[in-house]
Amino acid sequence: VFGFAYFSDTMPMFPTASGGEAGRWCPDGRGEGTHLPEAALDPTTTLLMEKHAEYIINLHKESDSFEYVATEHLRLSGMYWGLTAMDLVHRLDDMDQKSIIELVLASQHECGGFGGNVGHDPHMLYTLSAVQILALYDRLDLIDADKVARYVKSLQQEDGSFMGDEWGEIDTRFTYCALSCLSILHRMETVDVKKATDFVAACCNFDGGFGATPGDESHAGQIFTAVGALAIGGALHHVDKDLLGWWLCERQTPGGGLNGRPEKLPDVCYSWWVLSSLSMMDRLEWISGERLKGFILQCQDPDNGGISDRPDDMADVFHTFFGIAGLSLLGYKGLKAVDPVYALPYETTRRLGLSS
Repeated sequence: VFGFAYFSDTMPMFPTASGGEAGRWCPDGRGEGTHLPEAALDPTTTLLMEKHAEYIINLHKESDSFEYVATEHLRLSGMYWGLTAMDLVHRLDDMDQKSIIELVLASQHECGGFGGNVGHDPHMLYTLSAVQILALYDRLDLIDADKVARYVKSLQQEDGSFMGDEWGEIDTRFTYCALSCLSILHRMETVDVKKATDFVAACCNFDGGFGATPGDESHAGQIFTAVGALAIGGALHHVDKDLLGWWLCERQTPGGGLNGRPEKLPDVCYSWWVLSSLSMMDRLEWISGERLKGFILQCQDPDNGGISDRPDDMADVFHTFFGIAGLSLLGYKGLKAVDPVYALPYETTRRLGLSS
């Protein structure tokens, strides 16, 4: 949600500090250090943190793979997913901060926006990803916040909505990205926040959910962007929390997983989109956290690490992050707490002086 190339499966790669050698310490489900080999742990009941850290660390080695080439255009979002997952499992220091920050800075354009990679056009999604990565590393001082804010402002339309880039696509994702980016940079005064939140409110449907634009179908991913934008903009009064909470809790399937719309299959990424929205509305207890935790853990790859969309599918960094973030929202011990509004560790948003 959030500089995110939303609702896609990807496997981007990035550098590590150690050249790919993972550490050996593994926080277990009780929040204590253990030196038990993860092979001895039950992946259906225990989050394999070391395996997932190794998986993310090893992604940078696959630069000749199809996945690497196919995801070149969204490298910054892939880096954000992987880095935040590493931070939540206490392993951010294993990543090569210098090389990562160099790539982020090299992806900025003169207009102030960031592309998904060096040489790619600037876009709202990747501008937020860049800001989030720099926030994780406490290096926002490396960019001109006013310049980035001017880029974001340039994409706001008369009705309050935001385009993703100069080509004109309108979507509540971009409203979220704009407000999240400006909030992190402490530049909210740059745009018309009331118009922005009024536009999001206009995307609300009879079922309490939100679509990408007014009249579009309710979708759990779009609901996160809408509720998140309203939370940042101080306009959660536009949300019917009980009605939307009912719609969201109905997303839990018999197997414990969550889907994004009625009659769809469950997917690990909705562990974030749904849970974060419920959390922002103080309705987190409206779904069965234990059943959802069981579903997420069943989606782990116990051999190579990583988490997939559903059991027995191939793992990717997108679902690995959202699976870990979902478990964090459920209070899984051993994980850092994640902020449901900003999709960053709470320790990061507190350091930035953000309230959610």
